Amino acid sequence: MKTKHIVLPTDFSANAENAIDYALSLFEKIACRFHILNAFQVSPSGLESTRSKAKDTRLFRAIKGESERSIHRLISDLKTKNENPLHTFESHCVADSLVNAIGRIAVEKNIRYIVMGTKGSSAVKEVFLGSSTINVLQKIDFCPIIAVPSNYVFNIPDKIAFATNFEHTYSKAELIPLTDLARLWDSKITIVHAEQGKELLAHQKTAKKLLSEKLHALPYTFVEVNGHAKISEAIMAYTTEHENIGMITMINYWHSFFEKLTKENVIKRVAFYTEVPFLIFPLIVP
Repeated sequence: MKTKHIVLPTDFSANAENAIDYALSLFEKIACRFHILNAFQVSPSGLESTRSKAKDTRLFRAIKGESERSIHRLISDLKTKNENPLHTFESHCVADSLVNAIGRIAVEKNIRYIVMGTKGSSAVKEVFLGSSTINVLQKIDFCPIIAVPSNYVFNIPDKIAFATNFEHTYSKAELIPLTDLARLWDSKITIVHAEQGKELLAHQKTAKKLLSEKLHALPYTFVEVNGHAKISEAIMAYTTEHENIGMITMINYWHSFFEKLTKENVIKRVAFYTEVPFLIFPLIVP
């Protein structure tokens, strides 16, 4: 099997380390090269001239040196505790914003997944997500991202909840991030639709039928969830009530019917409050 390249951003916190541990477990059965990435900035300015000047300072050299030492220690620790012969590691210390650093490495290394952590369910989490994970989700719309809640311990995902409103006709290529993980762990896909008191329209029924055809080789089921004012609440309630749901997945619709019809940023809300890993995969525009 061809080696998968996966980016693991880190700020060397316990939260980031937990997301890395999760990724090593999630992909333990396949050959992977994990790109451990630390992005740092000395100057808040995005101007190239300002960044160039910052690189000549003692402060920059000190921060760069600490980043390199920290990432070296981290990879050394990972190799010690993770003796999986299928896994290799590569370090990246990048003087740039997190979004820019991830974006470049995702393109250059043909990255299959980005796995990063989130904070706990609190006001602190929202501040963190607003400045990093959510920013990445909004800007990196061409690569699948797995957001791992703080302190989440890996558990085989017996079921993967795939939330959809049937407004989009999925291509087989779009579903690969989901179907690959389902095949990896023999997971059953539960297609969750938040019922809003209206019958599906003709185009939604067509999309649902075509989705069935795309997933015919995998075990799946459709579930209607009602009784919730918000789509995100319906998704979260369903996953909370079913403990064998090991992951929530959704396509990255930043300007989708989700928001146009409901005025609700579903992805952002789920990312804030999910207690299980959240896979967001990109929309492929024909």
